Amino acid sequence: MINQVRRKLERDEVVMGMMHFTGSPMIVEVMARAGLDFFIIDMEHSPIDVSLAAHLVRTGDAAGITPFVRVPEVNAGLIKKLLNLGAQGIVVPHADRESAQAAVQAAWYEPAGIRGSCPAIRSANYGPDEGWDSFQEAQNGEVMVIPLIEDTATLDDFEALADTPGLDVFFLGPFDYSVSAGVPGATFDHPVMAATIERMVEVASSRGKYVMTSVGDRIDADYGRGIIDKGVRMISYSADALVFLGACREVAALKTALDLDPRSVKEA
Repeated sequence: MINQVRRKLERDEVVMGMMHFTGSPMIVEVMARAGLDFFIIDMEHSPIDVSLAAHLVRTGDAAGITPFVRVPEVNAGLIKKLLNLGAQGIVVPHADRESAQAAVQAAWYEPAGIRGSCPAIRSANYGPDEGWDSFQEAQNGEVMVIPLIEDTATLDDFEALADTPGLDVFFLGPFDYSVSAGVPGATFDHPVMAATIERMVEVASSRGKYVMTSVGDRIDADYGRGIIDKGVRMISYSADALVFLGACREVAALKTALDLDPRSVKEA
């Protein structure tokens, strides 16, 4: 399977997506219809299991939006299952160099990794036409392992992490990282967060690699443009549930704005 996000990054395009918590194939189709490039199925915090993830991956493929999965931890068996289903990338939470290297090993076929071989899998179209050796080599070059950097200790080791083979994109998780950095809840308008993302971009770009981050559920074009201007090439919005919650709150606020309290309507 061709990883379209990888191709877009190679063309120096900015790619945008969203964390997917709701487990709804319809929401995946809506994301694709809106023009998003990828979605990240969350198996760390949401109740989504492997069976539901399989349906979501299929939906993403059919709708033309690239499916990634955030796993709860580095588990070689789980990573293998998800990649066999056709997930194009694995996001590793609270990553460090050791866990990121282990994830690459789990995601890559031999001799570079330990991913078990089986032609009767969806990602191989149930038997690749080009032969298994060619398929393995191609897949090792398509799958993306994305360490989610949420701790200052990992950032302190970032140069070594950025040199790790098999890692091309580094995801700064701003909420957890801001807590670890002693500025809980800070956005990239804060000097600590701004300096962090700028350093990551400098280190990654010098190695021909990329930085991504999240803008939470803040739908603000100027804020997003400012992050892109710093050199970030992948932006993920927060959980789809939070984006929907924000929209629902705006609708509910009309009750106050229009003075639609049932008692006042009745009295009128």
